Amino acid sequence: MNILIAGDFFISDEFRNKDLIDQSVIDAFDNADYRMVNLEAPVTADNPNNNILKTGPHLRTSEETVIPFLKQLQIDAVTLANNHILDYGTKGLTDTFGVLKNNEIDYVGAGNNLAEANKPLTLEKDGMKIAILNFCENEWSIAEDDKPGANPMDIIDNTMQIKAAKATHDKVICIIHGGHIGYFLPSPQMQKLYRFYADNGADIIITHHAHRLSGYEIYNNTPILYGLGSFLFTRHKKNNDEWYRGLFVNITFSKNAAIGFELFFTKQEVNTFRVSLPSEDEKKNRENEIDHINKIIPNKQKLESHWEKWVNVKAHYYLNSLLFTSDIKNRFVKFLFNKINISNFIRSNNHNAKLLNIIRCEAHKELISKFLFLKKKRAND
Repeated sequence: MNILIAGDFFISDEFRNKDLIDQSVIDAFDNADYRMVNLEAPVTADNPNNNILKTGPHLRTSEETVIPFLKQLQIDAVTLANNHILDYGTKGLTDTFGVLKNNEIDYVGAGNNLAEANKPLTLEKDGMKIAILNFCENEWSIAEDDKPGANPMDIIDNTMQIKAAKATHDKVICIIHGGHIGYFLPSPQMQKLYRFYADNGADIIITHHAHRLSGYEIYNNTPILYGLGSFLFTRHKKNNDEWYRGLFVNITFSKNAAIGFELFFTKQEVNTFRVSLPSEDEKKNRENEIDHINKIIPNKQKLESHWEKWVNVKAHYYLNSLLFTSDIKNRFVKFLFNKINISNFIRSNNHNAKLLNIIRCEAHKELISKFLFLKKKRAND
């Protein structure tokens, strides 16, 4: 069985009926038995009343815009566990379910409640059963016991999902929406977690969300791909060429053989977002880039060194988002601060939402924790 999996996919309504997909990409998709992308926006009407409170943009698209492109690529299923799928609330997500069902496109990673969201998608061919699990970091989209949303990252629940799927399937694919936007490597904690999933039955692990190409490793015979980058994503990112580059992976499964996979690099035009396969020279440069990244990933010291540099670059965002009061030395000022509860006047609802996201989301929490640890360590040295 051949399964093709691509990364982040979002087409805004302004690009409806545009020529966005080169024939070279269509031909590559045509050669697979089954094709998937990460649908990173609800398919729903543009009704701002449905917007949830969150940080970052609210993404959405319409059926008339997105379905023709999914059909052009012969997409069989989409992953929905991502940080934008609930941007337009319950209405936006249930509309998405309806559109996908009406167009005979399967989905995984979201549901009308938590129990539905964590169910695997099963593929069968020639007596082989493959389970696809999809989960994402805990941001704005997470399902609850009685509310629609995405399947959350949870080390215990995810491991149980993997084990249950492995007991009834020949192979298990884990597709994870997580990591640090713009960063080209896995963080040490991310690597540790994904390796743990591999140890507990995942046969291949694929990651998107960072909008940046990353590398891969073969860990105990399990391929772990740490970042597919953007596939087709119609939002501009100034002065960031990496935003417009991506890859998709064609995975080959045989019942009694090791998993094989082939990488296909993609590029988007900066102004039109048209996606195509690169030239042979560009492809060679990308392959060299991935080889360089792959040499860093298994090297614990190098991985940690790169991670610390990234933490120091990004920490200002988190420090600007946090309100520290414990360092106030003046007892009178501190008393007034607490008595009047001045933080209620300083913090808006958006600020509170930002704090929640930093505390709750694995990637944000990991980065700010590491930065504060390094600051403490330097102060003690």
